[in-house]
Amino acid sequence: MKLLSTYCVLLILPAAGAVAGDWPQWQGPDRDAVAHESGLLQQWPEGGPPLAWRIEGLGGGDSAPAVVDGKLYGMSNRDGQEIVWALSAADGSEIWAKSLGDAVEQRMPQSKEGPGCTPSVDGDRLYVIGMGGRVACLKIADGEIVWQRSLTEDFGGSPPAWSYRESPLIDGEKLICTPGAADAMLVALDKMTGETIWKSPAPADPEPPASENAAGEDDGADDANNNDDGERRGRRGRGRGGRGGFGGFGGRNRSGAAYSSAIAIDCHGERQYVQFTAKSVIGVAAADGAFRWRYDHPANAMGINCSTPLEHDGLVFAASAYGTGGGAIKLVKGDDGTITPEEVYFSPQMQNHHGGMIVLDGYLYGANGGNGGGFMACLDFQTGEVKWRDRQAPKGSIALADGRLYLRSEDGELVLMEPSPEEFIERGRFDQPDRRSPPAWAHPVVADGKLYIRDQDLLLCYDVTAE
Repeated sequence: MKLLSTYCVLLILPAAGAVAGDWPQWQGPDRDAVAHESGLLQQWPEGGPPLAWRIEGLGGGDSAPAVVDGKLYGMSNRDGQEIVWALSAADGSEIWAKSLGDAVEQRMPQSKEGPGCTPSVDGDRLYVIGMGGRVACLKIADGEIVWQRSLTEDFGGSPPAWSYRESPLIDGEKLICTPGAADAMLVALDKMTGETIWKSPAPADPEPPASENAAGEDDGADDANNNDDGERRGRRGRGRGGRGGFGGFGGRNRSGAAYSSAIAIDCHGERQYVQFTAKSVIGVAAADGAFRWRYDHPANAMGINCSTPLEHDGLVFAASAYGTGGGAIKLVKGDDGTITPEEVYFSPQMQNHHGGMIVLDGYLYGANGGNGGGFMACLDFQTGEVKWRDRQAPKGSIALADGRLYLRSEDGELVLMEPSPEEFIERGRFDQPDRRSPPAWAHPVVADGKLYIRDQDLLLCYDVTAE
């Protein structure tokens, strides 16, 4: 079969009405953790940038805020309710708070304090997904609920062990989310009404090689020693991530959904949605949800796949922890129109747990490591070659703004880095005050000259504009 040249680009999908300086959805304007900012501090003073304001009493959760037109939007569990809130970016004062219903309990101890979804702001509405699978559309003016759907009741989805953590993708008139059901792995909803546009069934699992012993899978359990040069490779092979159960620490997670959020790409003239499910990275047609391709290698045996896939320079990249790593594919179209994902490389030295990754000037930056800790690494994005890894840059989540990487470590420390493929270059560091006891998992947000740091019920706003 003749194969055509690869052509895929990430679709830039800023929410309607978003302007430079806004952060209208998960991972920012283009869903790649890159802020549209300039005129920011290139070096932090000792002790960090000045604190503009702080608020407490926000409620529990890891939801990083969306920021649009001088307002912040996020989610929390508060007083037994799962709520969506709006704050003033000027001083953090609450504009409104709206309950979606009773707070949802999860059986796993980590991250049970509240939702992890970042709202998607689109025009005069915003969209959220709650821990139990509530999908809601609210008016940004006052929080009035326009419509609600349920990933479990309406689509037969089953929440993964750590609950639904997805942030919805708004693409034109569609809202894309992941129930994880056999006949509705992904769904497209009409963003104005909530009505179902299409359901995309779970792709069939590939047949395992005859030589494999199905009962002999490595469980992919994490190891504190896996974060150095001797990372355990865990199970390998392109097809093996598509079999077996999704064992969590407290039992088997039978949901097809994981914890990632979908992106949109333009591939060989067709718009596609790319999502990291519990078993695979998959691509489906935006028009009707038809299955296009799957790539299993980055999926860990636990089904705990959290980081959002990314597309850059013709490659799609995804990674997970638990003894696995990250792989890059090119999507090749044959004469019959089928799309084949061809692995370009796979690196066990990019076990990105849930802090996200960024591509800049041909290099991939992200934290390598799982439950045992880890630290930042830089890889050549086209080859997977490790350029550097440095323990001075601890495992955490990242964002990019005005030529600087903002690292928020799981312990709460903030580090400003100058991107470089040669070495780790630090441009400032400070400890977040009043750290809460759970790990600091909410991603940093940079918008309109401010750095926002969420720590459960505490929200800190720092002024990072240059004088």
